[in-house]
Amino acid sequence: MNTKVGLWIDHRKAIVVSVKEKSEETKEIRSEVEKQPRRSGDSPFKGKYEAIQVPADDRGQRILTEHLNIYYDAVIESIGDADSILIFGPSTAKNELKERLERKNLAGSIVGIETVDKMSDHQIAAKIREQFKEN
Repeated sequence: MNTKVGLWIDHRKAIVVSVKEKSEETKEIRSEVEKQPRRSGDSPFKGKYEAIQVPADDRGQRILTEHLNIYYDAVIESIGDADSILIFGPSTAKNELKERLERKNLAGSIVGIETVDKMSDHQIAAKIREQFKEN
């Protein structure tokens, strides 16, 4: 069966739409990525942060990388054995996902990568249907 997948992705969530001959399935995958490390305790207006309250940059980066690895693996798992993959989104996440697909020898299925702004789930599904409609 010919499966075509389109997905909108940023670092916080992915909307994956799988289109088969007579069906369509939409999944949302959320990441655990946090852009800024949370700081506990004092605010800069009340006093200085103690070093222990703010994680070291390398520790924060390792945590971010671990969360992204789990997230991208979940997205790749949802793609399954798609014959055609369209990736689009507003951030660098689409290119990071492409690199992971290349490392897993799945890059041959990628039919396009596009930069687009935020979209509703309905707009995402419509774009994917339009991309993969049968002529």
